[in-house]
Amino acid sequence: MKITMADYGVGNLHSIKKALEKNGAAVVTVTDMKDLLDAKCIMFPGVGAFDKTMERLQPYREQICERLNAGVPALGICIGAQIMFESSAEGKAPGLGFFSGTVKPLKAKIVPHMGWNTVESKDPLMNGIDSNYFYFAHSYYCDADPSDVIGTTEYEGTTFPSFFRKKNVYGTQFHPEKSGESGLEMLRNFIEAVEDLI
Repeated sequence: MKITMADYGVGNLHSIKKALEKNGAAVVTVTDMKDLLDAKCIMFPGVGAFDKTMERLQPYREQICERLNAGVPALGICIGAQIMFESSAEGKAPGLGFFSGTVKPLKAKIVPHMGWNTVESKDPLMNGIDSNYFYFAHSYYCDADPSDVIGTTEYEGTTFPSFFRKKNVYGTQFHPEKSGESGLEMLRNFIEAVEDLI
């Protein structure tokens, strides 16, 4: 299965590419965001700032959103999930607006929230996973429409949405590519789910 990964000039793409390929996917990395418009499955990788990440996507914002609404599968990780929302307190640029809601600062004594934490979810993408501990590294969270939330995480007494789905599009606040066997299994489930669609 071919996955088109957006290289918007921020973050390290090596880990997620390697994890997807380990699960049998063929990953093509593109620097021209126009190439996402022909993709059969899209990966929005994590790590980076909101405005900088949206910079290259902005000219194709509406067209990308149309593709996602038409059923094209996608996975956004961390900042890659956050940019699929309408806006962020971290920046001034509009997001893709596929998910309803905004990205807000995480209210906690220790920010960023870094390290291992649990994800409470009954979504099929978590099937067969022995441990629900995943790796996090973020200072903002997605204040999503409850109908799009498929998983939550508790940090310092506050529970925030950490796993999202709308149509065939998933977003994770955690980093499956940095989450050992649990993350690999989740990505394997994602690939299998997408293969059934395309």
